[in-house]
Amino acid sequence: MHILQAQPLSNSDLEELGLEWHTDTDDTPYVSNEIIEVSEQEAQGFYEAANTLYDMYVEAGQYVIDKNLFFELGIPFNLIEAIQRSWEDEVHWHLYGRFDFAGGLDGIPIKLLEFNADTPTMVYESSIIQWALLKKNGFNESLQFNSLYEALGDNFKRMITLGDDISRFESIYEGWKILFSSIAGSIEEERTIKLLEVIAKEVGFGTNFCYAHQAHLDEQNGLSFNGENYEFWFKLIPWESIAIDEPELAQLITAMIANKNTIFLNPAYTLLFQSKRMLKILWDLFPNHPLLLETSYELLEKRQVKKHAFGREGESISILDAQGNPIHTRSGDYGNYPEIYQEFATQNSHNGAFYQPNVFYAYEACALGFRKGGEILDNMSKFIAHKIK
Repeated sequence: MHILQAQPLSNSDLEELGLEWHTDTDDTPYVSNEIIEVSEQEAQGFYEAANTLYDMYVEAGQYVIDKNLFFELGIPFNLIEAIQRSWEDEVHWHLYGRFDFAGGLDGIPIKLLEFNADTPTMVYESSIIQWALLKKNGFNESLQFNSLYEALGDNFKRMITLGDDISRFESIYEGWKILFSSIAGSIEEERTIKLLEVIAKEVGFGTNFCYAHQAHLDEQNGLSFNGENYEFWFKLIPWESIAIDEPELAQLITAMIANKNTIFLNPAYTLLFQSKRMLKILWDLFPNHPLLLETSYELLEKRQVKKHAFGREGESISILDAQGNPIHTRSGDYGNYPEIYQEFATQNSHNGAFYQPNVFYAYEACALGFRKGGEILDNMSKFIAHKIK
């Protein structure tokens, strides 16, 4: 790996750009001063891998629905109808997601670790901070695989045009509005959701922001805030959290989808993609595919990683040896979800640290970024920018 040591963005620089979560709880910087150099061929490899895998996920999603495999994926029963309805009606448009990979540098093959399809983080860092770091260090900001900001704008338009031809947006757009909501108390989530609101407003949507508890949902009359109705609700709340923590809300959302008065972003069907147990379905449908790792609901006879259907920030993950004995374990709150066993992948490493590539997808692959940490990445991992050689 070729890593450049860059002049870092100061805390005041980051705050001016809107990123206030710049210091981790151990008082170390969240945004690293490292810049990973990738070749054009490596960047193209990440682009093609994400595009290929998204098509595979769509095929696997249809397979799960046709075969009624929701239980196998750990899908809460009270969201199955919402998933089915959102899958069947193309107006429920998937705005964006983020693939997490191993490899992709120095000849190490790209392997899918998981797909964060519902509420992926790192939007702000990937779309804003990478550019600023390159600019501060005198590099050409265009020397990145990074069009996330523009891709999100185009994909907002596709929620109306429902296809490639976004030039039709202005002629068919009828003043629909999007209400953006996050949970109160998280500045990272609030800034992320407000960035998405800015992008939607720039391309022509009417928008507003409120905290999730301030939005009013009605089975018959749809979504409103302060007496104004909205056709779309972008809620930065994981679908599985809604199903388990707020079952009445899950029931209400399902009714609103059935009554076709509100479109929810990201759609309910992204919970299929979000489930790590989908990795086993992919392996069944595409055995030995070069982008996949062997994955099973049972222990493998090789070094492996034990995950659970849902989970975030490296919680409830264990690295096991070929006999199933733990080598490295991180506790967490997700152990009650059904487990999955995935073949251990060779990762990009340098000076004892591991560098995970993350590729955003918004209608197509559109941005690369990296996280640096241990073999199990957690909420202390660092964001790393990249530059094309």
